[in-house]
Parts: sequence; C-alpha cells; structure tokens
Amino acid sequence: MIQGTFTVSNSTEPILLNGHWTTSQGTTFFQAVNPATEELLAGKFPVSPWEEIDTAIHAAAKVSRQMRGWPGSRFADFLECYAKEIEARAELLIEAAHAETGLPVSPRLKDAELPRTTNQLRQAAKAARTDAWRNPVIDTAAGIRAMLGPIGPVVVFGPNNFPFAFNGIVGGDFAAAIAAGNPVIAKGHPCHPETTRIFGDAALTAIRETGMPEALVQLIYRTSHADGAKLVSDPRIGASGYTGARHTGLKLKAAADAAGKPMYLELSSINPVFILNGALQERAAALADEFSGSCLMGTGQFCTNPGLVIVPTGETGAAFVAAVAERFAKAPIGTMLAEGVRSSFSTGIRTLIDAGASLVTGGQAGGGKGICFQNTLLTVSAKQFLTNPGVFQTEAFGNGSLFVLAESVAQMAEIAESLEGNLTGAIYTATTGSDDADYATIEKPLRVKVGRLLNDKMPTGVAVSPAMNHGGPFPATGHPGFTAVGIPASIVRFGMLMSYDAVRPQRLPHLLQDKNPGGVWRKIDGEWSQKDV
Repeated sequence: MIQGTFTVSNSTEPILLNGHWTTSQGTTFFQAVNPATEELLAGKFPVSPWEEIDTAIHAAAKVSRQMRGWPGSRFADFLECYAKEIEARAELLIEAAHAETGLPVSPRLKDAELPRTTNQLRQAAKAARTDAWRNPVIDTAAGIRAMLGPIGPVVVFGPNNFPFAFNGIVGGDFAAAIAAGNPVIAKGHPCHPETTRIFGDAALTAIRETGMPEALVQLIYRTSHADGAKLVSDPRIGASGYTGARHTGLKLKAAADAAGKPMYLELSSINPVFILNGALQERAAALADEFSGSCLMGTGQFCTNPGLVIVPTGETGAAFVAAVAERFAKAPIGTMLAEGVRSSFSTGIRTLIDAGASLVTGGQAGGGKGICFQNTLLTVSAKQFLTNPGVFQTEAFGNGSLFVLAESVAQMAEIAESLEGNLTGAIYTATTGSDDADYATIEKPLRVKVGRLLNDKMPTGVAVSPAMNHGGPFPATGHPGFTAVGIPASIVRFGMLMSYDAVRPQRLPHLLQDKNPGGVWRKIDGEWSQKDV
C-alpha cells in the first residue's frame, strides 16, 4: 500500500458514518496494491482523524442505548438480509478481492471463502433468533436469575489474509458482535479497502431493508496508531476484536486494558505438527504430499499454517525432509498479500537461520508472480531447538516451515512442553496403534499448549462449527477461554453477565421468566436441570 499527503476531496472514497457515506476530513490517504502485478489500484482511501472516529463512537453509543432490550430476532433479520445482499454483490466482491489480495477466484474466493462468510452470518442469525448464546440460569430458591446481554459498541479490526471471512465489517467477530445485540465500528484493513467498501454498501442496504438503526454498522478504513489505541480505550466502547500482527495487537490491548475494556485478540501461531515414527514408516510419501499441500496452500498465509514440524531423526526423518524439500522445490511459488508480508516472512526466516537453523530449500525473495518468496524449508536439531525455544518459535508467516529432528519420543515431549500457546497442534501416528503409547507421552504436554488438538490431520482448515475452538493460550490469542470461530461460543465474548436478584416476575426478561420453555438452567430442589418446568 502507498500512503501520502493528499488534500481530501470528492476523489477519495467516503467513510460510512451514522448511515451515510461521508467525505472524510482527513488529510492523508492510502492506496492498495495489486500484489500480483505490484501496481497501485485506483481507489484512494482516507486515514480518518480523531474527530471522525469520535463521531462514529458517539453514534454507536446512541444506537446501543436505543437497542437495549430488543429481541434477538431483530438482529437475526439484519444478518440474514446482509447475507443476501452480499450474495447479490458476489461478482463485485470477488473481482475486488482478487485484485487487492492476489488470492485465486476459484476455488478460494468464489467457492470457499465467500460461501463460508454468508454461512457464518446465517449461523449467527440463528443463534440470535433462538437466544442460544445467552446461557440463562434460574435459581428459584435464592430468587436469583442471570443471563448474558449486549456489552455495548464493539470495534472490529480485520486482518489482511481473509478479505471476506475475517473482514472487520462482515467476518466472524462482526457476526458475533451483531448477534449479541451490539453496534459495530469496523476498521477495514488497508490491503483490501475496496472489498470492504462493497461490504459496507451491502450492510447499509440491509440496515435500511430491515429497519435497523443506521449506525448499527459504521466503517473507517484506517487510523493513526495513537487514535486506534484511543478508540479501543474510549469509555463508550464495550469491547474490541482484533486479528492480526502480535506487536500491533498487544499495543492496542495495553490501551484497552488500561481502560478496563475487553479486547479479544488472535495474534500468532506456528501450529506444531508431531509425526511419529510409525506414521512415517507406514505412509511417508502420502504425508509429504499432505504436509506440502497444507503448508503451501494460500502461500502459507493462514493463521493455522503448520510452521513447525517435529519428526524423528535418522534415516526415516531425513528421507521425509528430503521428500518435502523436493515437493517444495517443484511446487509453484504463490503470490503474497503485500510487500509487508514478504518483508516480515523474510525477517522471520533470517532470524531462524541466524539462530542456527539450516536452509534446505528456498530462502530467497522472488521466483514467482508479483510479490513472492521461494517455498522455504529449514531444519534444526531438537537439541538446538531446546537451547533456545523462544527464538526457534519465531513466526514466519508465509510459505515455509521449520522441521525439528528429535532423537526420541521423550525429546518430542520436551519440545511440546517448551512451546508457547498455539491455535492448533497435531500428532500423526501409525494406523495400527503401534504409536499409541508414544502418542500419550506427547499429547499430555501438547494438549495444554493448543486450543485445538488434531489427530492425523493438518490444521489448515477451520470449520464454522459450534464445537470449533479457534483460540488458544497466549500468544495464539489474548485469552485461552474464548474462540473467534464457532457459534454460539464466539458470541459470548461480546456479552456481559446480567444478574437479577428478587426482581418481580413481570419485570424479568422473557428468557428468565418461569414459564419459559426448557433449555434454561434452573435449580430445583437443590439440583440444576435444563428440563422444562
């Protein structure tokens, strides 16, 4: 992206404030870059000054007060209508996202990510309509009842690698915040602003079609770092969601924490994969194919990319490394999302090499179309890894991975114990059960280091399922008890616990009244039950 001084006029793209596309008063702008051609794209998008951000917060706070006590069906109607409006703009969205990110039209954008995005909006609508996320509890003996309710205006920061499914104005955090009954201030990512603008148009249409307050969804494209910190810590904000780089997320969280404001972060993860000896002896070639496909998919630009692989040393492990290296060398070199991604990836690879990792293949910029970097494979001994596990867990976000050669299962378990928090962790074993005892040795330390544990499966896919945990211990996320994907659990982040003590029956929310049907937790004769009463 390019940013420079520019006198704001009608030639800059407007921001969405309080139901209206409004010319920004900012004096600087940025332009997205087509990463496949490295050419500037036409649209000029403003960097909003604090005055505009303050206007958005004021409007969101007013709407939040207006919507108190509204039924979930109101928000469900909006989410469902929004999904339809997105589908009506599918061609425009796919064209814009392809130009801004270099991601392939098919199967990535058209066949996978856009349907996933509308699906999660509809899942969030269902949860809002049924109040499935509110977790109502009734203690009749004590006369106390509780449930979750809206927390207030939510700020959502989207990442660069998912222009649809995690976009600040349509992605998982957005859907969860709206389903909980909160207005959203979306902060677009500068890698795909035109895509985000089209979503904004769809959202505004859906707002008007369903009679929702116009400030339910607002959009700003970019802020200064100082104003971003000021935004998440503003007293009128209820909570914030962020997906992106660790250093930026932690700065924002520090500001939010200082103001007592919840901020849910998805930061970084190298997603360790342990491949045991029995699995390699049984199906090494198939595993080399599976791993290479997973690691190089999307040029490795997934938060669940397998960036650390632990394999046995010796002939079996060496042969597997060689097989993966051959596949990396032959595979096409993908286009990266932006120059910043390539620069960060290059820095991460250099950090690993400087620490003692050996380069097997790749290691240089170029070789493909546009902004790119060679498919890169590194190795290090387990002994070296354990002397400095922190540096060898440096995230290189892109089409590369570090293989750790372990001398024993005990050493693998020691590596698992040394890991930082991750979104995922996988263990591959023989189908015969010959590795089961070794699996148990590694699983115990690995289980507490990852949000999602996989068996004989690469971590790259993240299903939109109620059972999904797209979270994990720090630094994978800012809190190990919450998920960014999976409804209704992801909605809970944007709710506050509301307790009612001795409140008269007619004054209680419908969900906490005695005649409400089953599914509500009630304490009857000293026992908790969800049965109908």
